[in-house]
Amino acid sequence: MDPVPEERMPCGLPGEGTDKVEGSDKANIAEGSQSVAMALSNTRGQQCDIKCNVEHNTSTTTKKKEKREDEGSSCRGHIVAGSMLQLRTSEEVEKSCEISQLRQAVLQNDDRLLDEMLCQEIYKKVINCRGGWGIAGTPLHAAVSKGHLSCLQVLLAHGALVDCVDVKAQTPLFAAVRAKYLECVLALLGAGANPDGNSSNNCSPVLTAAREGDVQILMELLKHGAEVNSRSKVLLWTSSARVSSGPLYLAAVYGHMECFKMLLLYGADPDYNCTDAKLLSSIKHPKTVLEMCLRHGCGVEYIQLLIDFGANVYLPTLIIEKSTKQNEAVELLLRERGNPKALTSQCRLAVRQHLQKINKIHCLEELEMPRSLIRFLQHKPFAATVL
Repeated sequence: MDPVPEERMPCGLPGEGTDKVEGSDKANIAEGSQSVAMALSNTRGQQCDIKCNVEHNTSTTTKKKEKREDEGSSCRGHIVAGSMLQLRTSEEVEKSCEISQLRQAVLQNDDRLLDEMLCQEIYKKVINCRGGWGIAGTPLHAAVSKGHLSCLQVLLAHGALVDCVDVKAQTPLFAAVRAKYLECVLALLGAGANPDGNSSNNCSPVLTAAREGDVQILMELLKHGAEVNSRSKVLLWTSSARVSSGPLYLAAVYGHMECFKMLLLYGADPDYNCTDAKLLSSIKHPKTVLEMCLRHGCGVEYIQLLIDFGANVYLPTLIIEKSTKQNEAVELLLRERGNPKALTSQCRLAVRQHLQKINKIHCLEELEMPRSLIRFLQHKPFAATVL
């Protein structure tokens, strides 16, 4: 094979197709190499500059992003805080410092400081606001929760809403009844508080007093017109039967005899402790108070009171168990079924039912009749007149 002509051999850098390089070519190659190296150096420098600029810009952007995220998380924190505080109003959020100071004066029972603070418009504006972490109520709620009567009176004098509610729809009166502060209860009722509490609350002051057995508070509530047949919105489920949870039931089950009698005296329905026919018709097998007293082993005195106040002795289904106390109550009930009521008892029931119908059952003391008859209508013993 003929050799390739030398002029046709490829030229390039050393080791790239030629072994023989002339002196001038070496100089040219060296110069070219320096140019390439400088170009590469400049390119690398530009790349470094670009990289530094990019890194700087990226760092700046990251910091700005982090700042925005911090600001965003801070805002979200305020939003979360608001939701945890049951969506406080903007005023409650903005005035949280003033609200906290007002509540602190109440909790410390400093009525003089409280009065001075409420003379200032900045504090007077937040008198009905809820405040602080984990604090559900207004300054008035705080006062009754501690039994601070003087602070309660100062708040009412400066225009605090007597029926304001906390996050559970509990009024200050409800809180005072639950805490058994009679003086606070009287002050709130005197200021016009609703004796039935708030309709959105699942319970009521009367139910609470009946369950706790506080006769004095219960009497004051009833004197101020509280609904004696009030019932919670929750219906208890026992053995697949819907059971009433009115105040008369609670007083009997918890063994509060005085409260039980007080409720009957103020017109509690002795059959179902409920006068809502529509509600009763929605219950498949409503339980009478008599039946519940028998089931829970209440004493004979409970049965006797229900009979005296006109309970229908034919309503309850009798379930005889091996209990001496229950056997006595059942025997009493069976005797009543076999004997008609005395005429005097029928007359007393008729008068009381009429007074209840016209919403005057609490006005027995005002009737113009002999004291002995008034006591008889109140189921109180009276001394027999000796001829």
